[in-house]
Amino acid sequence: MAQRTVPVPEYEMAERVELDPRRSALVIVDMQNDFVKEEGKLVVPTAQATVPAIRRLLESARDWGAMVAYTQDTHLPGDPEFPIWGEHCLLGSWGWEIIDELRPEPGELVIEKRRYDGFYGTNLEYDLRVRGIDTLVIVGTVANICVLHTAGSAALRWFNVVLARDGISALSDFDMEATLRQVHFLYRGIITTSDAVTFKG
Repeated sequence: MAQRTVPVPEYEMAERVELDPRRSALVIVDMQNDFVKEEGKLVVPTAQATVPAIRRLLESARDWGAMVAYTQDTHLPGDPEFPIWGEHCLLGSWGWEIIDELRPEPGELVIEKRRYDGFYGTNLEYDLRVRGIDTLVIVGTVANICVLHTAGSAALRWFNVVLARDGISALSDFDMEATLRQVHFLYRGIITTSDAVTFKG
């Protein structure tokens, strides 16, 4: 296959993002052993490197009392996704579990999802609405798959979307840049970094 060169799409990077913790949620997408750890079945090579940034946001959200939600890719034997990706994240397996570094605390929301979109067939929207949430800070893996589909689905439901790029992993630089451009351009999301996000109020 002949190589092609394309320009990196432009998007703005916000240097400072202040959020009301009463109306904001941190959504951690699919940070599970199968995707993050070396022994996993579908490892994203850069996922482990995002853990410190995600941890920083997680600690800040907890300190300020902001809502924390996790999506957890969840499959049963014979899932129709397996011919595409291979077997991964089998319900109850080690690979299905959220990594220890980001383990949910009691009372935090964990959404088991069957497809890329964290809203599809889940109660995520309901749980956000009843808590008065209107803004989502989204991190996790994989950029152009579950992160993008969850962010897009959130935006289509009129949630404000913030992506902390150092807390997101991708299978290629192209996938990362295309994701950030899409969220910024089409969904009017804010692109920033973990250390630029502060909860205040």
